[in-house]
Amino acid sequence: MKTTVTELEGSRVRVEAEVSAGAIETALNKATKALGKDLRMPGFRKGKVPPPVVLQRFGREVVLDEAVRASLNAWYADALRDSAIHPIGDPELKLEDLPGAGEPLSFSFEIGVRPTATLGDYKGVAVEKPSSAPDDGAVDAELETLRERQARLDTVEEAAADGDFVVVDYAGSIDGELFEGGQARDQMIELGGGRLIPGFEEGLIGAAAGDERTLELTFPDDYPQPDLAGKATQFEVSVKEVKRKQLADLDDAFAEQAAGFDTLAELREDITAKLTEDAERQAEAGFREAVLDAVVANATVEVPEPLVEARARELWDRMLHSLSHQGINKELYLQISGRTEEDLLGEAKPDAEQGIKREAVLVAVVAAESLVAADGDVLDALQAPAARENIAPEKLREQLEKAGRLEELREDIVQQRALDLIVEQAKPLDAAEEKAAPAKKRAPSKAKAAKPKATSEPKA
Repeated sequence: MKTTVTELEGSRVRVEAEVSAGAIETALNKATKALGKDLRMPGFRKGKVPPPVVLQRFGREVVLDEAVRASLNAWYADALRDSAIHPIGDPELKLEDLPGAGEPLSFSFEIGVRPTATLGDYKGVAVEKPSSAPDDGAVDAELETLRERQARLDTVEEAAADGDFVVVDYAGSIDGELFEGGQARDQMIELGGGRLIPGFEEGLIGAAAGDERTLELTFPDDYPQPDLAGKATQFEVSVKEVKRKQLADLDDAFAEQAAGFDTLAELREDITAKLTEDAERQAEAGFREAVLDAVVANATVEVPEPLVEARARELWDRMLHSLSHQGINKELYLQISGRTEEDLLGEAKPDAEQGIKREAVLVAVVAAESLVAADGDVLDALQAPAARENIAPEKLREQLEKAGRLEELREDIVQQRALDLIVEQAKPLDAAEEKAAPAKKRAPSKAKAAKPKATSEPKA
């Protein structure tokens, strides 16, 4: 692979790449074998047609076209690595004519790249450091959560109240016809839990064991199942039991039963220690981010709007990929959130722009401090992942090098070291000092990323 990089305006580059004739021939042979596996010809067994016969049958240009299509993504990735650029967004790819025998293949692409930052003050920035001490309210909340986990449900011979649980059978119908998913037996429902369609839980308040109730309800217009959305429905409900949550007293007996401590004081001390440790981690993470944002505020980084839009799209696609693991596709998420894709992309833009600026600034600090990642640093960074995969760090390093990802790891190491450097030299301020600090020393407010909204369970 040979590449030539030409810088364009607006943090874009054009990369011209040439794939060697040898690589083309290798791809052609691979495509020929793949086509031959399914080819049936008189005189040959399936999958045993010789490559020259396959080429003659389909024609060199057809097979070469298939070979190029199958290999272009890999060649593009090779061109990115060879040109040492840091792309943002999708490329505008241009493929030249298919080469003749013994000739190389040429293609080019234009793409956005990470902009260059001009550093301002990056050593000794003054930034507020959040408190890491949990308050008594947080400890009490953890104790209440533990009480909830240890609570028992007792059957009561009383009418159900908000917060009680009822065990019911129900059957839902629309226009007199039962609908799929609208029936259940021995279903336990928490009244006030907000998990069912509006009116269902409220309609069972005051009911006692043995009661029969008819609930006239309407599915919400934005209900995830289109065939039920906005439809009037009738639920016939039979109440079988009413259960009430019983919370244990907060005493030494509870501490022993719930967590194995001799006294409630010891349990509170343990919760306080864990909350403090968690708060310290969060405070340190917040401080590191605030220091970086302060250095970004002191730097000059021009981020063209197309780069912001491209990174916002990357963030959106990343979120959709994460949601897909929860069984939520794009259409469902847009329906649940009540927003359009354009709205969400617009909300992601502040984070996208700030993220690009942070990367550019860290790269500039790496250059200013001449930071490098030696082989020993790489092996140190690979200790933990190698242990998880049960292989030697040296072996994992070889795998990364073969996959073309070793340089990416080196960049991560030196950028982390650059962040460590500016954090170590930063001046932590308490809240009062921060208010009195010069405006240019304060970290800008952090834009919030668009997050999926929590939703109640859709079905009754």
